[in-house]
Amino acid sequence: MSAPAHDEHEQVPQDPVEEVTKHIPVVVPLAGAIMMFLLAFIAVKMA
Repeated sequence: MSAPAHDEHEQVPQDPVEEVTKHIPVVVPLAGAIMMFLLAFIAVKMA
């Protein structure tokens, strides 16, 4: 007799921190651009 075949793949639990850090290279520059725009808008409005 042969050993039974195991076709079940164990699912590795996803790390929530790893899921967030994948998006950091896009989110941080985008947030910086929005902040610069808002600060420039406030400076022009107050001038």
